[in-house]
Amino acid sequence: MEFSGTFELEDVTTEEVWLALSDPVMIEHALPGCEFLVAVDDTDPDFDALREEHADRDVEPTSDPAVIAERAFEEGNHYAAIIGISIGPVNPTFETVVTIDDRDQSYMEASGEGSAGDSSFEMSSWMDLDEADDGVEVEWATEADVFGRIAQMGQRVINPAANQVVKRFFSSVQDELREREIAEGGTVEQAQSDEDGRGIVDRILGRSDGSKQ
Repeated sequence: MEFSGTFELEDVTTEEVWLALSDPVMIEHALPGCEFLVAVDDTDPDFDALREEHADRDVEPTSDPAVIAERAFEEGNHYAAIIGISIGPVNPTFETVVTIDDRDQSYMEASGEGSAGDSSFEMSSWMDLDEADDGVEVEWATEADVFGRIAQMGQRVINPAANQVVKRFFSSVQDELREREIAEGGTVEQAQSDEDGRGIVDRILGRSDGSKQ
């Protein structure tokens, strides 16, 4: 199955959106049905242990570039999530592991798999950010193989559910950006003059030499 689309985020810059989408905590809060999204050592984590460890955690998205830099997505790393979703008459909760395959402002590519009882999926996806007249246009695409009970429902049922999740996700990102004004104005300039010569923001954006892209 293939899914794709575009979503425009208003009154923001590419750098602001990239910073937001670099923060796993932001993604966790914006993604409908996500219980947690955390870095793991490999693609076969103990989800029972992860549930117990993160059940009562209270971590909020931030506008502090230094905090984002400490926990930002990194190319080659693995991330585990518990995600509940409504698809037709069923409401599976997927144990999901995603690997960041490519990450370089303003492009990110990931692959992963998830399972929930008698259903499972494998997927690869990418997104790319472009400046638009009134903000930033996010282009995204996903290829997925779906198995089990959900696969029996067919693409006519799965597509609307997937598109609704994406729409709600980017709407939540827009709300978070408006509320927290991530990396706006002097905050970015201050972070870019970090004492190591690269700058905190440059590390988040995946720049090796501190240059603008």
